Amino acid sequence: MKNKINYSKSQLIMLVILRVIIGWLFLYEGIVKLINPAWSSFGYLMDSQGFMSGFYKSIAANQGVLDIVDIMNIWGLIAIGLGLILGCFAKIAKIAGIVLLVMYYLSHPPFFGLEYNLPTEGNYLLVNKILVELFTLAVLLVFPTSKIIGFDRLIFKKKNKCF
Repeated sequence: MKNKINYSKSQLIMLVILRVIIGWLFLYEGIVKLINPAWSSFGYLMDSQGFMSGFYKSIAANQGVLDIVDIMNIWGLIAIGLGLILGCFAKIAKIAGIVLLVMYYLSHPPFFGLEYNLPTEGNYLLVNKILVELFTLAVLLVFPTSKIIGFDRLIFKKKNKCF
């Protein structure tokens, strides 16, 4: 038996808008990094604090690894953003986005006693914009809309017809 997703019109509209908005955040961040030839995650990684800081600083210390991480970060942001905006392989985009945001959060956790050299957008304790974005993707993961409004509707409809 196939599960049918039933949202009210307003629920569907708001969930799709939320998916597109968070997709835009990812896409824009990736494009800004792509077009800026001087961008590198070096400063961000070296500013890492908390129990994972050694891992992040070791990435920054190895230029070859740093170059790979920078490319993966840029193109990951772009792919996640496009996947969310277009509703194309959106489940994969949401999971990848969650993983990426967990990595960002662990690099700069908003915990007691940690101070960062890089400026932040506010004063946080435990919950910051990264965690909010992470849980937004988690909500979107359990309320999928791309098979209703998005390219996943076409992709998975054709796939189901073959079986």
